[in-house]
Amino acid sequence: MPRSPLALAALATVAVPGLDAFDVRRPAHPGTDFDIAVVVDAARGRWVVRAPVHAAAGAALEAEVELLAGLDRAVHDGTLPFAVPAPVGFAHLPEGGRAAVHAEIPGHTLDVADLEPGPGLCASLGRAIAAVHELPTNVVENAGLPVYDAGEYRQRRQAEVDEAARTGKVPPTLLRRWEERLEDVALWRFRPTVVHGDLTNERILVRGGEVSGILHWGDASVADPADDLSWLLVAAPPDAADSILEAYQLRRTELLDPHLTERALLAGELALARWLLYGVRAGNEDVVADAVAMLEDLDEHTRTTPAENIWHDEAPTAPVAAVSSYA
Repeated sequence: MPRSPLALAALATVAVPGLDAFDVRRPAHPGTDFDIAVVVDAARGRWVVRAPVHAAAGAALEAEVELLAGLDRAVHDGTLPFAVPAPVGFAHLPEGGRAAVHAEIPGHTLDVADLEPGPGLCASLGRAIAAVHELPTNVVENAGLPVYDAGEYRQRRQAEVDEAARTGKVPPTLLRRWEERLEDVALWRFRPTVVHGDLTNERILVRGGEVSGILHWGDASVADPADDLSWLLVAAPPDAADSILEAYQLRRTELLDPHLTERALLAGELALARWLLYGVRAGNEDVVADAVAMLEDLDEHTRTTPAENIWHDEAPTAPVAAVSSYA
């Protein structure tokens, strides 16, 4: 059974000595792997408490805690231009594991409709993502999270495509398209970086026209930086996406990655394959049917639309947030 807000507030008072809980409420986006509540203290300070609902979520939280400690140091030394949900206290759970509490980061969830080309929010978003990709990779390695080189990551994507092909539900022309891109070795010559791994608008907080925080770091790894840009090419208007990518490139110190955008577009397509695989593994026929319909739409779209426009206008939108945890 989900923990009640009052039970979560009690955990917060144990985790943070001196916290005088005045009010408690559920967040707008509670999630599925954690019981979450926002606790308001007597001084109107706001705290977020997260308690894992199963052992896998508890293990993911422990790895994320190690990562967040390193990210928080990067925030304080100015390397990251936004806040992260670094825990300030923990409470042990009767069934094992820990609940974590962090100060709520001010801001509201990014609305893609607010993205306009130019030096404002788009530029802030581009710089924020670039700052993540500029972090030293040992911040992920030290937390025991996955580390891939470029060849390993290409093989990982190939394995996804092979598994999706075995379902018999992916259009053959779309499979050939993916296989051609995965076999193009030049496309996969990139320097792996720290990546968030589950970046969507719901993970990004905005305040005063700038990125104020990025949440949910449990899927971080050292992998392809294109993955963190994929959702933007799916969701943002083309001119806004151009501004974001321009600010991103200006913030990066690495030599230009000539195939970054192409891999990001491919990652958006492969998100549909992962959605299909999630439905198959879970035995959820509604998810499978949804994925098949989007794959068929994408197949038609890719045969009639130039590559640079595939994920705009009437292109199918992959439920990236829903599938990223199953990548």
